[in-house]
Amino acid sequence: MMQDRPLIVGIGGTPRAGSSSERALAVSLKAAAERGARTLLLSGAELVLPMYMPGQPQSEQASRLLAALRECHGLIISSPAYHGSISGLIKNALDYAEELRTDARAYLDGVPVGCIACAGGWQAVGQTLAALRTIAHSLRGWPTPLGAMLNTSVPLFDADGNCTDKATKRQLETVGHQVIDFARMQRLGRQRAQPIPTEATADP
Repeated sequence: MMQDRPLIVGIGGTPRAGSSSERALAVSLKAAAERGARTLLLSGAELVLPMYMPGQPQSEQASRLLAALRECHGLIISSPAYHGSISGLIKNALDYAEELRTDARAYLDGVPVGCIACAGGWQAVGQTLAALRTIAHSLRGWPTPLGAMLNTSVPLFDADGNCTDKATKRQLETVGHQVIDFARMQRLGRQRAQPIPTEATADP
């Protein structure tokens, strides 16, 4: 049933199709799908949006992004490291979450967020992962315990986008697994927290 299949949305990549960050995101989403999630990947040209301005009319692409963020039960963000932090493309896409501030679920309140950082060295990738976690917290999301760090100075993917490094693949799959597992645990917790209807008792 649809309600038993949480929607996990992936945001990442660069305007160039097939980037390492996009391929990494696809691996994590596939792992979530194998555990029963519905998945949606938004990357590349789909994230080339006008610079975010509060209250501006939304483009078709921006509206699709916002609809996905509103519907999702979990989110995975994958960013390349540009000068020690996340790319402008990803930051601008996440800035659009400001439009969710007045929703019943404000921003990403309680949503599990998996974070993936890709860089051509360990220093930049560590800083970028920390930035992603900070943004997730600022949007009231729950960063998963494991964040994936990919040093792309060595080959990690083949021409078909398959991850060829076992340790890296394990990281990416764990991120996907933790996001859907946390989404399901949260849903179970909400169900248990709902009051149990009882029959009204008449006064004697």
